[in-house]
Amino acid sequence: MKHKRFFRLNSLRLQLLFRSLLIILSLLMLIGVFQYVFMKQFIYTNKIRSIEDQIHLIPDDVWKHDIETSQDVKQSRPMVYFPGVNITFINQKIAFLRLAKDPHHSYFPKLSASTYKQVMKNIKQPDNTMSIIKKIDGHQEQVIVLKPIVFDGEIQGVIQINTPTESLRDLLIRQMVIFLMLSLTAMTIAFFVFSSVLKQTLIPLFTITKKVEHINAGSLHDRLPINQGQIEMDRLSLSINEMLERLEEAFKAETEAKEQMRRFVADASHELRTPLTSIHGFLEVLLRGASSNPEQLYNALKSMYGESKRLRKLIQDLLLLAQLDQLPPFQKESCFLDELILDMKPQLVLLAGNRKVLFDFPSRLPSEVNKDQFKQVILNLFSNAVQHTNSNTGVIQVIGKINEKELSLIIQDNGHGIPQEHIPHLFERFYKADASRSRAYGGAGLGLAISLSIIELHGGKIRVESKLNVGTAFEIVLPII
Repeated sequence: MKHKRFFRLNSLRLQLLFRSLLIILSLLMLIGVFQYVFMKQFIYTNKIRSIEDQIHLIPDDVWKHDIETSQDVKQSRPMVYFPGVNITFINQKIAFLRLAKDPHHSYFPKLSASTYKQVMKNIKQPDNTMSIIKKIDGHQEQVIVLKPIVFDGEIQGVIQINTPTESLRDLLIRQMVIFLMLSLTAMTIAFFVFSSVLKQTLIPLFTITKKVEHINAGSLHDRLPINQGQIEMDRLSLSINEMLERLEEAFKAETEAKEQMRRFVADASHELRTPLTSIHGFLEVLLRGASSNPEQLYNALKSMYGESKRLRKLIQDLLLLAQLDQLPPFQKESCFLDELILDMKPQLVLLAGNRKVLFDFPSRLPSEVNKDQFKQVILNLFSNAVQHTNSNTGVIQVIGKINEKELSLIIQDNGHGIPQEHIPHLFERFYKADASRSRAYGGAGLGLAISLSIIELHGGKIRVESKLNVGTAFEIVLPII
């Protein structure tokens, strides 16, 4: 199975392996071409220089004797002999005289007269030679070396030495075959070695792939290893882990939001059903004949009016929460919160009844708020303090504090306090720590949720501290402008 996966055309490992081998093969071919060109030039040049050196070692007197004796076939003559070459003398009349013959390759080329005359013109430099590599009249390619011959100060002709390039070409082919065999051996070794090295190199990638497949199967809490010895893979793992954390948080938040929505719908349905049930009941009573009794009619209408007010308040709070959830842009303005609250003092004192209300603002509290929304927060928190304190002995304090970074506004009471198990849920919608007391005051458990949304839209937060039979303090914390 692993071999099948390895030899898939779309396998990353296979693509990397073949592309790397293709690059190596291309480089070897390029090296082979350059090697062929340079080696050919080297071999041919070396052969030419060898012949030229041999020619220059022979004195002109020896050439003269050889030429003279070659013209008389009856004389035995010591001929100049180079193994594997043909030697020919060409006089000024372009007549050819064979001086030496290679028994295996006796062919000697005849060049154009102009070529020989050009060599003969080099009288001032008699040791000059001319080398030519060419193929003449369909015959085998030859290496030809021409040297002018001078007797008694006069040029007599040209010595031509030629040899076929077959042996040179065979040597070149042998060298290229050796190079080809070495290249194939290197490619074979490279295939197996690089395949093994590549497999080890890609282990972190395969590990990440398997881990991601496992995570995709449902294990969203799993994380990828981030210390695999490869910087790129470690960075990829770290990025994927951060993405998984955000996804897990988003899924968790979505699950919590669905649960909250379910509870919200259930609680809202319950809160809406209660006043509607009361109104429906009173209407049934009136339809049965109670409307003819003025006292019963009055009591029924008064109760229905109260329930309708509570229903209207509940609907208004729900609409406000829906608007706050959409993060509407607030129209804020700079002001002093201490002045804003002192302007509300008559309303707060009236709401407190016989309770004692104290205001403590040792410093000015500059901030930027939406005054109407902020007043609603103060009224909600103050109303909670009123609900949870004794109507005769209750004391409610409104305290302002400020430091270099933030300001705080504390609404503190001396009521019966809130049990610790209820504090984490106070700002949940429709949550009531004391349902009987909320019912008595017509609350639906939305006031604190609305207050928290408004303060968070202002960039602040609300903290709660409470002790049973001592009291409760709600602290609003806002940034300083």
